[in-house]
Amino acid sequence: MSGRNYYALVAGLKEYALDADTKGFDARAIVGAILDEVSDSDAREVRLLYGYYDCENLAALRAGRKPRNPLGNLAPDELEEERRHPVRLPRRVADVVRAYGDPEGEEAEERDMNVRFEAALFEAYYAECARSSSRFLREWSLFDRNLRNIAAAVGARAAGRATDEAVVGGGDVAAQLRRSSAADFGLRGELPCVDAVIAAVNEEANLLEKEHKLDLIRWNEAVELASFDYFDINAVLSYLVRVNIVARWTRLSERTGREMFARLLDGLDGKELINKQ
Repeated sequence: MSGRNYYALVAGLKEYALDADTKGFDARAIVGAILDEVSDSDAREVRLLYGYYDCENLAALRAGRKPRNPLGNLAPDELEEERRHPVRLPRRVADVVRAYGDPEGEEAEERDMNVRFEAALFEAYYAECARSSSRFLREWSLFDRNLRNIAAAVGARAAGRATDEAVVGGGDVAAQLRRSSAADFGLRGELPCVDAVIAAVNEEANLLEKEHKLDLIRWNEAVELASFDYFDINAVLSYLVRVNIVARWTRLSERTGREMFARLLDGLDGKELINKQ
């Protein structure tokens, strides 16, 4: 974990959000302002957090779709260049891009090319996060992968499909999701969020409401994981996870976007943060 503290930056996060909102909520502007303030090593952790969206956009490009997520580090023309010659992507992600770009090449020989490109890409991304210097990013990425895998496995089961292809990566949780026939995949004692995730997927027919419930689970976990981190990079990354959720809902639903924005501001009182120390 980085030992550097960002007292002025964290105390001013509410102002960043308010400024962005007056111009139309612009998550990229907030990220850019934060990158200007943090150390080079912490900036790498911020960019790794946003690498998830680069992976989303790369998967879309390979599938012949237009990249849709504006939160990635790479602009559309940069994504195209990275597909051909990956130099800016995290190493493990770049290895996947090279392997699938040249199935007869050396990179491809070292991996199972029967795995879907998207699954291999995100497995590589989460492997990068697992080696992050930020405790928050390590724990957050594990939580996020588990949540997405549970939701995907529940959806596959409901559709009568095998869960194997829906689940990304390895580990105990992924193995349970692939092999268990229990309603909770045998994970209730291991993952506190499993019941809430399963309920959100199974009980909510409205897609937006389902996603809203899942994002509330994410939001609460992001707060919890940094509950004792007040001014370091973990606090900044926790804030950015919530900024990303606000940005998503600003695009999907104006009403829910405003609710999420209000929630973000409620948790960003600089004086309260200082008094906690």
